[in-house]
Amino acid sequence: MRLTTSARHGVGALAILLLAGVAGCGGSDAGPEAVTPTTVRVLVRDINIRAEGVDCAGTGPYLYFHHRAPFRVLDPDGEALVTGTLPAGTAVAAFAEDLEVERVPTYCEFAVPVRVPQRTGYRLEVAGRPALDLTPDSSEGPALVAVVPA
Repeated sequence: MRLTTSARHGVGALAILLLAGVAGCGGSDAGPEAVTPTTVRVLVRDINIRAEGVDCAGTGPYLYFHHRAPFRVLDPDGEALVTGTLPAGTAVAAFAEDLEVERVPTYCEFAVPVRVPQRTGYRLEVAGRPALDLTPDSSEGPALVAVVPA
């Protein structure tokens, strides 16, 4: 199929307009915001008797901390930065002392790798409950940590 001269000019003009529009859409936007990998770690102090290292979930008033519970990492203004679901928790000893028994008082720890933009603070909301303050901690790598109850 051959284009007439006027059709070729029309197609050329359309191409120039499209390219100008695409170039103009960039504006002064610097692109996506930089994010940093970190781990959100939540220690649920429910003091249950379990074997260390087994999968766990919160007990008693903390039943909403469980595998697949929805969570959101929020900035200080309440904007959601990360959403997801919790993995299974892992039982960690509540005391450093060796009690010489298989099952010991434990806390349930949840660790979720996330990527967050730099903010002055972070909060964690789990299952629609009131958000908890997250504290930066680098003792075991970059992390944002909350202890429940605070």
